Formats: sequence, C-alpha cells, structure tokens
Amino acid sequence: MIYETSYGTGQKPFSPDPNRGKWEKPTDFIFACFGLALKMDVFDFTYYFHYDMGILGILPYFVYMVIYLVPIIVIHSFVGQFSSSGFISAFRLSPFFKGMGYLSGFLSLSMLLYHVIYAAIPLLFIINSFRPTLPWSCDGLTAWFNETSGRQTICNKTINGQFQNYTKKRKIDVPSFLYYEYQFDSMREKGFPDLNEDYELSWKFVGLFALVWAMVAFIFYKFSEAAKFGKFIRYMVIVTLVLLLVCFVRFLFLPGGLSWLGKYIAPKPRFWAMGTFSTFTVAIRVFGAGWGSVIALSSFNGFKTNILSYSWIISFGQIVICILFSLVAFMLEHYFTELGEGSDETDVLNLWVMILSSASVLSTMGWPNMWTLIYYTTLLMAALISITTQIFTVLQSLLDEFEKLRLRKQEVTFGLIGGLAVCSLFFCTNHGISFFCSFYSDAILLHLLLLLVVLWIYGLERFQRDIEFMLGYQLPSGIIYVLRYIAPLILLIYMPISLRWSIEDLVFTSVGVFVTTIILVWLPILAIPGYGFYCLAQSTGTVWDRLKRTCRPTDWYPVELNHRQQYEEAVGNIETHQLVEVTEDIN
Repeated sequence: MIYETSYGTGQKPFSPDPNRGKWEKPTDFIFACFGLALKMDVFDFTYYFHYDMGILGILPYFVYMVIYLVPIIVIHSFVGQFSSSGFISAFRLSPFFKGMGYLSGFLSLSMLLYHVIYAAIPLLFIINSFRPTLPWSCDGLTAWFNETSGRQTICNKTINGQFQNYTKKRKIDVPSFLYYEYQFDSMREKGFPDLNEDYELSWKFVGLFALVWAMVAFIFYKFSEAAKFGKFIRYMVIVTLVLLLVCFVRFLFLPGGLSWLGKYIAPKPRFWAMGTFSTFTVAIRVFGAGWGSVIALSSFNGFKTNILSYSWIISFGQIVICILFSLVAFMLEHYFTELGEGSDETDVLNLWVMILSSASVLSTMGWPNMWTLIYYTTLLMAALISITTQIFTVLQSLLDEFEKLRLRKQEVTFGLIGGLAVCSLFFCTNHGISFFCSFYSDAILLHLLLLLVVLWIYGLERFQRDIEFMLGYQLPSGIIYVLRYIAPLILLIYMPISLRWSIEDLVFTSVGVFVTTIILVWLPILAIPGYGFYCLAQSTGTVWDRLKRTCRPTDWYPVELNHRQQYEEAVGNIETHQLVEVTEDIN
C-alpha cells in the first residue's frame, strides 16, 4: 500500500459515496464558480470604495489574478477534484487541519443567514412593481410618506433643478430607500436605529424571508442531484447575465446620456490608485460566502479536467461580471450626482445604490413597472444562485463526511434549509438588517493555511506528482513560485488590514449584533486548533510522533477504482520504500 490508511490511526475510515454524481457538462463547474461572483454584498459595499475609480480601478484585479487568485483557485480545485470530496473530507490530505473544513461549513451557513437579505429586498420591489403607481415614485410617495418628519427627498425639486428652501447643507433622501425603511416603524422617522434602541421585528420582512426560503427549498426539491443542479445553475447564470446586460443598455439612456463615460474611462489618479485594496477585497470574495465552495464544486469534475485552464476562464469571467455590475452602479451613482448639481448645499443619500436607491431611478423611466420587474428579477436570481450554490456545497461536504446522513439526504436537506430560515429571522429586525455587514468574514487565514498544508506540509514534490498524474503535465514553475512565496506574502500583508476593518465594523454595532458576530464569525476559528488537538489525543506515541502522523495524508487517493489502481502503479515504485521506512520509524 503506497498511502497510509485510517485503520489503526484512531480516525474514521473514509467511505466514498458512489452516488454523489458528476456535472452533466464540464463547463458546469465554470458556471457554478461564476455564480459565486454574483454576491451583491461585493458590489453594494465595496462599491463605495471604488465607484470613483472607473475602469482603471479594476486594473489591479488583473495583477491579483496572476499573483494569487488563479493559483489559489488551482489549489482549491486540485484538492476537490483529486479527492472527489467536499471541503471536510478533502482534508484527508492532512487530518490535523480538518478543522478548517468544519470552520468553512459553519462560516458558509453563518453568511447565508444574512445573505437572504439580498433576495428579500428585490422580492419586496418585485411584488410592489405590480401596483399601478410605484410607491417609491414621486407620485406614489404621498400615499405613505410623512412629510412632517423633516426628512427631505429628491422629489422636492423645482423645475430649474434647484432644491427648495435650503439655508444650510442638508441630506436628501431617495424615496425607494425611505420605502425600505418604512417597513420598520422605528426607522420611519430617524432611519438607521440607534445602538441602544430596542429590537423591532418587521413582519413584512418575515414574510419575504419565508418566500425566499420556500424558493430555495423548491430548487433543492427539483434539482438536488449534481447533474441537475449544475444544469440549473448554468441556465440561471446565463439568464441573469443576459438580463443584467439588458438593464445596462437601458441605463445608458438615463438623463445625462453618456456624460459619465469620460469620468469612468479617465478617472483622477488619486481615485483609481485607491483601487488596490478594494479590488483585492472583490477578488478574495469570489470564493463564496464561506471559503471552501470551489473545493466542493470541483469535486464533481471529471478526474482529468484541466483545472489550470478552467481557473483562468473563471477569473476572467468573474472580472467581466465585476465590471458589468460596477458599470451599472457607476451609472446609477452618476444619475444622483447629476440630480444634485446646481446646489453645493445638498447631499443625495443614495445608499445601497444597486439594490435600494436604484428603484427610484427606475421609477423615472418609461414603462417603470416593467423595468423594475426586470431589474429586480435579475438581482433576485443572482441572490438565489449564490444562496443555493453555497447550500449545495455545504450539504455535499456533510454527506461526504458523514456516511449515515446519505441515507436521509432529503431530511437533512430540508432540515438544514428550515434551520437556516428560522435563524435568519434575526435579520428581519431593525438591528439585524442595518448592521448585517459586520458579519462578513473574508477567510484570508483559511486561504493562507491551505497553501501551507498543500505546498509545505503535504509537500511540493507530492503535489506536483499528483497534479501530473491527474492532468498529465506539471504546473509551470512560475505558478509554483507564486503559490509558495508570492501569494502567501500578499495574504499576510492584507490580513491585518482586513482584521482592522472587521473590528471597526463591530465598534459601530449594537451589543446584540456584536455578541452574535463573535459567536458566528470569530469563535468558530477555534475549530482549527481544537480539531488538531483532538487528533493528537487520538493518536499514540510522543507529541512529535503524533504530530507527524496526524499531518500525513490518510486515505488520500483517487476515489474511482481505475484511477486508484493507476495511481498506485504510477507512484508505488517511487514512494513505497520511503513510506514503509517512515511508518516503521514512527510505529
């Protein structure tokens, strides 16, 4: 036997699932990874860091693509495709670090609790788009807006473009954003809740969340198998991008014409230079809400799938999606900028420009109901793709790791969705829906640890050997150099910056949100050393012997029998003697 088995090590033997399935088409893996890029929090929040940077602000993405994004996608894809396992069982590569897999699943589920907001808000506008008069239009505003609240809107504007009756700088609200706040009694007058204010549950959002989770449950009822799910995601991604392109073309004809184009193509240097960090954030977030999605998705590839070329395609595709979304956001932002011109004493509060303020822009178009329906259907589909893909990867990782769950797959699936639905009710409150961005975790630490595990603990020679066996060729030395040295250095540089931002977000939240964030995002990190110590306790010998044993690959081989036999024959003559020596030395 050329690899160590779990028998006699105290670990549970790995049991492959012969019925887990494959993608119907190899390109379904690419479309599924495109779906990971359809995360509205990427465009809604990082947009405020790069909206003035224009097309030059995206150029650092190409640098990041070369120095860490493509290499890291290759590593993730290798781990998943070689092992045919989700992000928990794939750590047969080095069992000591299996806690990373459990942490990834927990983080993914934690992020899904708030990500449903990006489906519920579009659903709010879709449902109300069937009204004869849109509630967030200037005509519909009078039916529900309290004009005595002292809050001014963009509807209070004279014919010549000057805002009325302002003697000092004022904040001007967008009606669609006010309509969103109108769903909470405590937010109608003051907007975002005070940190010490009581929690208020919006029953309207409870109903919207219920509808979203019902859609998710229906999708898994119809498309739970890998081949069917891949086909579903493929068509969903294509339709979403087509609709987004249609909206983009329509937005070209917003008031002001193409006057924004010059600013987008040739931004000021001080603006596009700021793109260094925000573009890094965009790039790192394409790995999904948690961390291990690419590992799980690649596990459905054919064993010989060319993950190197696919990684380049995925990276280029994700940047196209990013540019398209940023162009739409840039045009919407420009609309409000043009609206406020002529007065230096006004500031239009077009918050969450893509998902909230955009509804007021749509209300000024011809056929506003139709365009509202098209635009928010696009955003709803993007959110559903992101949510369902994330759940799919978590479910498959659990089924791969826990053999008994495979017999009750349907109960596990709908039990998980039901549990997420109940827990997500926290984000139907005024505090939860206002401060949910503090729950985000970009998992830079996990990417860094994966590079350490694969290239330094498992070893460069073994990694190159496995890649050559799987793909038929070795990775270029340039990519190997980037993986071992450049990518870890970049991640180390940005880790403290990201950590600082996360801490700053927590400072401006209420106590309840702060505590919940600690429980859902920060404390789970202890799973990594916790599981490592558990493995050491289960092993025997000195501490050093236990550490070496638990870091060595266990049951690490291709799952399909013919590939497994070929793998034994291909590397047996190279490593059999070495492994026997190491095993005898430890035992």
